[in-house]
Amino acid sequence: MADKELFRVRSKFVEKVSKDLIKQLLDDILADCIVNDGERDSIIEENVNRADRARDLLDTVKRKGDVASRKFIAHIQRRDLTLYSELGLAEQPAPPGEHISAAETQMDQKWSTTLIPTTEKFWMEKQSDKKVYPVSKTAFRNRVALLITNITFTNEKYNRKGAEKDQENMEKLLKALGYDVVKRTNLTAKEIDAAMIEFSKNPKLRETDSVLVVIMSHGKLGAVLGVNYAEDNPDEFPINNIYEHLGSEKCPALLNKPKIIIIQACRGSNSLLSDLLLHINQTLQLALR
Repeated sequence: MADKELFRVRSKFVEKVSKDLIKQLLDDILADCIVNDGERDSIIEENVNRADRARDLLDTVKRKGDVASRKFIAHIQRRDLTLYSELGLAEQPAPPGEHISAAETQMDQKWSTTLIPTTEKFWMEKQSDKKVYPVSKTAFRNRVALLITNITFTNEKYNRKGAEKDQENMEKLLKALGYDVVKRTNLTAKEIDAAMIEFSKNPKLRETDSVLVVIMSHGKLGAVLGVNYAEDNPDEFPINNIYEHLGSEKCPALLNKPKIIIIQACRGSNSLLSDLLLHINQTLQLALR
C-alpha cells in the first residue's frame, strides 16, 4: 500500500526534502484535489521550519489513503528523481480495475434527494439507549438554525454566482431536519457578528436539543469575508467569534447541547473564484461544553 510506503520513508523525506520541492508538491496535490486551499494554507502557515512543514505534508497525504499516496509518490518521482531514488520509493501500481479518478467517481454517484424520516420504532429504540444523545419531541419542535449567505459583494469580482442555489438547498435540508431557519443574506463582517449575537438570544434556544450555524461566503484561514471586503478593507469575521457568542458563558441556553458549525468558504482570487472549500470547520464543543 502506498500510504504504508510513505510511512516507511517518512524520516528520510523530512530530512532531505527542500523548501522549493515542498511548495511544488503542495501545488500538485492541490491540483489533484487531495487537499483543499485551507489544508494547503494550514501546512504552510502553521509550520515555520522546513522539517515541520515536510512532516505535516507527508502525514496529511498519508491520512488521505492509498490513492492519494500513490499520486504523491508519482509527483515526487516527476519533480525530483534524485530524492525519489534516495528514498527508495517504487512506482505504486493501481489496484486492479481502477481506471477513473476519485473526482469522476464522485460525479457518477447517484445521490438521493429525499430525506427519509425515522420510524417510531427506531425513535423509541434510541430513546432508551443511554449512549445516544437524548432528544425529546418538544426539543425537536424547537430546533433552530442560523444560515448566513454572502452572494453579492461591493467589489463585483468577488460575487458568488450560483450561491443562491446553495442557499436554497441548505435551507431545504435544515428545514427537513426539523430546524426553524433564521436566514440572513449579504452581510458585512460587523453584521455577521451582530447576527450571531442576536441568534444567541433566540428564545427557542432554551428548548432546542441542538443548533446548526451555516456560513457561506469567501474566506481565508480563520475568517469569513464580509461583503465589503477589499484588499485595502479587511472586512473579516473571525470564526473564533462563533465560539465566543455561542459558548456557555454568553449563551447559557446552549449549555450541554451540540452546536454544529458548517463553513463553506470560496477563496477569492484575481480570476474570480478559486476551488470551492467545503469543510466542517470544527464543532463548537460538539462533545459538549
